[in-house]
Amino acid sequence: MLGSTMQEFDPPGPPPTWDSIRERLRERGMRWTPQRRLLLEVLAERSGHVTAAEVVERCRARDPEVTPSTVHRTLEALEGLGLVSHGHGIDGTPEYHLLPEVEHGHLYCRQCRKAWEIRGSEAAALAARFDHELGFEVDLSHVTIVGRCGECRVAG
Repeated sequence: MLGSTMQEFDPPGPPPTWDSIRERLRERGMRWTPQRRLLLEVLAERSGHVTAAEVVERCRARDPEVTPSTVHRTLEALEGLGLVSHGHGIDGTPEYHLLPEVEHGHLYCRQCRKAWEIRGSEAAALAARFDHELGFEVDLSHVTIVGRCGECRVAG
């Protein structure tokens, strides 16, 4: 059985490791700005996946001065610090989320646009086959499989 839908997977709220984010960003040469603080607040309010464009939109709803470049640079830095991760949506658009407890990939139905998560335990056989046959280690967080779900196949 596949994992729960994306909307139900991630718990709300930032992980406790975010307490030191100000210092960790400064160590990377990034200033601690009101826009970055707002971005972290926006991420903390989310569960599930969110695109950078959605983050920009949510931030700008509160502060029109937030720039897309600040959001993108900060998301990249947060990923480098291990505080967010990204995968790819049905159209290849990067999707970010607070780190899940379990590494996972995604299934997307191209017809109805529903999404499911593939957890590590569910993909273990596939990953083991690639490893055994090709010597290829799969990064499950970047696995996105697009197809048609059972309901759409039955509906024609």
